Amino acid sequence: MENLVQVHERKRLFIGLLGISLAVVGLLAVAIWYLIFSPEQSIFYKIVLLLLAVGLFAVILLAGFGLAGIVLTIVRSRPFAPFQGPMRVALNTFFPLVLVLGRIFRIDLDKIKRSFIEVNNNLVQAREIHIQPHQLLLLAPHCLQNSACTHKVTGNIDNCQRCGQCSVNSILELRERYGIRVGMATGGTLARKYIVDYRPRAIVAIACERDLTSGILDANPIPVLGVTNLRPNGPCHNTDFSLEHLEQAIHFFIG
Repeated sequence: MENLVQVHERKRLFIGLLGISLAVVGLLAVAIWYLIFSPEQSIFYKIVLLLLAVGLFAVILLAGFGLAGIVLTIVRSRPFAPFQGPMRVALNTFFPLVLVLGRIFRIDLDKIKRSFIEVNNNLVQAREIHIQPHQLLLLAPHCLQNSACTHKVTGNIDNCQRCGQCSVNSILELRERYGIRVGMATGGTLARKYIVDYRPRAIVAIACERDLTSGILDANPIPVLGVTNLRPNGPCHNTDFSLEHLEQAIHFFIG
């Protein structure tokens, strides 16, 4: 069944919507610039419009460089240091507008978010990041735990009895094998607490599309590799993950 497979969306979906977003904001800036020269407007009104137009043009210019940096980084599989700031502007500032365009074009939002996650993973993997195991934080969602289990692992994964009825035991085995930090979170608030407590230099996160995209943006500039969870029983209930994809992400950071 399709919902049991991690679907790798084509990166061009998010990149294309990002380019359209820049064009839309550019048209808005041009319209504001046109209003500045309207004889019917007061001086004060024209000054306000001028400041707004200049601000929009500045954001568009930065985001345009960021979009170019994203494409070059993915195509050439290596980072371009001068583009790092503009790339963050493009991703953080225009991501909400990309989702709005997705709704207008009736594109499934999870499909857009999967595309964003793939773009992010490619950008991270283009960088040479080598850290010690204790500097890597693995964030996992609490819905990996069997819903019938009475030993709640949220906040303390060591409460797991390691019965093998769910994939929490696999998370503990990865922690023991690689010496990484692990946090089991119920959502963004607890995930951010783990980041503050452990101060990782990199993060591998398992979550649904919604939580992964928000987590990647919130954790910036900490590099995050996202692994979309598997939902054979529906969202937020007895979920799972691809052990192969998760280990690949861990290996990227710690070798």
